[in-house]
Amino acid sequence: MERSDKMKIGTKLLILFLALNFLSCKGSAQETETKKPIPEFDFSTIEKFRETKLKGQIINDYDSIFSPSERKELSDIIYDYNTETTRQIVVVTIDSIKPYSDIQKMATDLGKYWGVGSAEKDNGLVILLCNPERKIGIATGYGTELILTDEICKSVIDSVIIPEFKNGKYYDGIKNGVIELIEKWK
Repeated sequence: MERSDKMKIGTKLLILFLALNFLSCKGSAQETETKKPIPEFDFSTIEKFRETKLKGQIINDYDSIFSPSERKELSDIIYDYNTETTRQIVVVTIDSIKPYSDIQKMATDLGKYWGVGSAEKDNGLVILLCNPERKIGIATGYGTELILTDEICKSVIDSVIIPEFKNGKYYDGIKNGVIELIEKWK
């Protein structure tokens, strides 16, 4: 065999090797692609959630826990913070988390559905309270959780919010929890 024939065969083998290598990389990259978590429930099927998404309300007291003056005071605190920082906090009370079993997952899905926080910064926070089921969850956007970690949120729930709830003071628990989260978020 002449040297030029050997080079042609070597070049063809190299091209074949590179092509197979490229195809195998492409196949493995497609296999490891992460899928976005699918919400457990379609909130757009319920009028109150759809209506709130359109209005962008800060306090969504579906379980009627707060008085009108309490709703206004809490709205003012959150609105002022949002205006200063562009960070968004939404408080929601509901009477049942069904079809969910995990209030944290529901709070996360609800926050995503409503678009709480700016899309670029993902700086939203949802506090979801289901008083009849004695459950509370705080869901944060990815930008928020860099500062307000799960541990910090759990600490605020355990040390600030729950003690007030045990005394039947739901508004004080939520208000003090919001104030504490704002302090830690600065």
